[in-house]
Amino acid sequence: MKKHKVIGTGVGINPGKVVWIHNPKVLNWNNNIYWWTLENYNQNEMDKMVKTGLINLTNSENEAQAWDKLFKYHNKLFDKDHGYLPEEKIAIKVNMNGSGEWEDDYSGNSKMDYTNPVLLKSLLKSLVNKGKVKPENITVLDAARIFPNYFVDFCSENELKGINFEGRNESKIDLNEPVQWSKEFTFNISYLPKSITQADYLINLASLKGHFWGVTLLAKNHFGTFMNENRFMPPVYAKLHQFVLNQNYNNYSALTDILLNYQLGEKTILYGFDAIICTQTEGTNINPRNSRWTLPPFNGDQTKSLFFSQDPIALDSVGIDFLTHEPMIVNYNKAPIDRAVDNYLHEAALNQNNQASINYLNGNGETSK
Repeated sequence: MKKHKVIGTGVGINPGKVVWIHNPKVLNWNNNIYWWTLENYNQNEMDKMVKTGLINLTNSENEAQAWDKLFKYHNKLFDKDHGYLPEEKIAIKVNMNGSGEWEDDYSGNSKMDYTNPVLLKSLLKSLVNKGKVKPENITVLDAARIFPNYFVDFCSENELKGINFEGRNESKIDLNEPVQWSKEFTFNISYLPKSITQADYLINLASLKGHFWGVTLLAKNHFGTFMNENRFMPPVYAKLHQFVLNQNYNNYSALTDILLNYQLGEKTILYGFDAIICTQTEGTNINPRNSRWTLPPFNGDQTKSLFFSQDPIALDSVGIDFLTHEPMIVNYNKAPIDRAVDNYLHEAALNQNNQASINYLNGNGETSK
């Protein structure tokens, strides 16, 4: 992969640091019908991946210290001298795009991609057991999709009992929080769910996967956060896909607005990529053959990886590097190699010095920092 010129200033305990954990032992999938079949996975190995990622990201001795550092670093940015407080609420935005796209089917019998339940369970266990967050103060959400019954049951067992799961039928719209953009491009108003606006912290767990028209990583993961009159396809009603399609450098991007939004980007303490199984493109029925990457160290195997960072620009940049160099992705998709798919990252990194000459706001009418 080619080296890139550094743009902007990194953020985090270790500014701009991205941690990549690759563990071939976490998955053994050869002939099951569904990629998500729980028996395919080794939960202990997944737990180790989350533990290793958190410790390495924060230079900590253990998971408890890692979570404490993440909370304290985040709060210090807002002049708060404390770590996590017992009643504070956390929202985790996952990507359930392949679940219930056009119907409310809670069976989970989809071969399309959505957040890996085994990975999510490991993250939740770490947050509850080591981060000392009460389950009832955690909400896992995707306001545009649904959570299969097996998924909710599996991720709320034992010490995780009480965790809230909000799909499009459970999310409550906050009409006091219309999404504000830095440049007018649509008259269709979208809102955020109360689980976001009432949260003290966010975790953005996106999926590393191909996309026919561009990339769908951390910024686009929040397309599933918006709520409006289109119950099944809120981002279409919001006219957001134009910022994934046909991008040019130095253009305004709503994806940049998302990263800088005070309810979304500013609340986020941890960013991650679910890269356990990376699909070719959106809408693909995943099988053991079309989910194998040729790049080393994968060498014809599934990716079996997890990425963590405190810096969304750095992490999305790494994700784009992978997606634009993996033949299985590039050969299947019209983009990302022939479009400025990383324009939104350039705009966000430069912020008020951006090349589009946009005064990027933070969604609260204030100039973003």
